[in-house]
Amino acid sequence: MTDIHAVVFDMDGVLIDSHAIHRTAWREFLQGEGISPSDDELSYILEGRTRTEILQHFLGELEASELQYYGRRKDEIFRSLEHEIAPVRGVLEFLEHLSRWRTTLAIATSASEIRTFSTIERLGLGGSFEAVVTAGDVELGKPDPAVYQLACERLGIAAQHALAFDDAPAGVQAAKAAGMRCVGVASNGSGRALLQAGAETIISSFACDEFTVLEADLCKQVRNGKS
Repeated sequence: MTDIHAVVFDMDGVLIDSHAIHRTAWREFLQGEGISPSDDELSYILEGRTRTEILQHFLGELEASELQYYGRRKDEIFRSLEHEIAPVRGVLEFLEHLSRWRTTLAIATSASEIRTFSTIERLGLGGSFEAVVTAGDVELGKPDPAVYQLACERLGIAAQHALAFDDAPAGVQAAKAAGMRCVGVASNGSGRALLQAGAETIISSFACDEFTVLEADLCKQVRNGKS
């Protein structure tokens, strides 16, 4: 099995348990625009899409100035709820372990640059990631592989030596298309869809029994990669 030299994390649903807050923020925003989305329709926001893609999905084609305006309004709602967001169970401990193993770390997210770096600082993880790729760095969101490809490029590591953690089928598809291995984080109960998208295994969090086994195996692969 290929040795692992780097681990790349999606953010929402992987580093932070933010899905419920995202649903609330988008629902409130859309209702303000006269749209009452069903729960199924709101699932679109959890598929690794960029904010621009989500806005155009619900509101249609928009000018750049409109995208900025609506984006700011949605972000204001999200920020008012952000204090309720906690890290995904066990992820901070896992990051500590990876740091001890001297593993190279990165983030590849469809979130905005401002929100991503704000989240990193709020979690006390400033300086933990050698590369951070956000929606503003790529033209297309997941399932396009660009966000993961750029993360590997910035780390200077071949994609086959990088392992991704993503919680959306589109994110898994993006990582696999970039040539990476990928573990699905089924924090929103989407395990079957993640496996169908190409995830090699599924965990419900970084504190579940399945992850304990995976982490032990990963430790060996990372150490082999450092030898």
